[in-house]
Amino acid sequence: MENTVETEEVVCRGRCGESLSAVEDAIYVIGGKWKLKIIIVLQELGNVRFNDLQRTIGGISARVLSNELKDLELNGFVKRVVHADQTPVIVEYISTHYSKTLKPVIMSLAEWGISHKKNIREDVFENK
Repeated sequence: MENTVETEEVVCRGRCGESLSAVEDAIYVIGGKWKLKIIIVLQELGNVRFNDLQRTIGGISARVLSNELKDLELNGFVKRVVHADQTPVIVEYISTHYSKTLKPVIMSLAEWGISHKKNIREDVFENK
């Protein structure tokens, strides 16, 4: 009996460790204040130029937006398209097919966020 409990604890620790590692990886790639906002805007609007993206998100500096776009491009969520045949040169950012795999995650987060905000307003957590 004691052996079974020890084995279950080891298996649980292994699975838990895998889950923690996977969540840590996901948060590392899409975490922070801006990345999900950028992904959502690109998914909703399609091809977006840098200044339009900055205006739509609001509050993000050009330097931070540029760095976030580079990170998102590096991880396959955003594609940078340069139209060099036009004057002036036009640069657009688009959401990749890979970034669309985040849609169910984003929808779940949005639903949870709405529920959480409602619970906060109704003081559901007070003295419980």
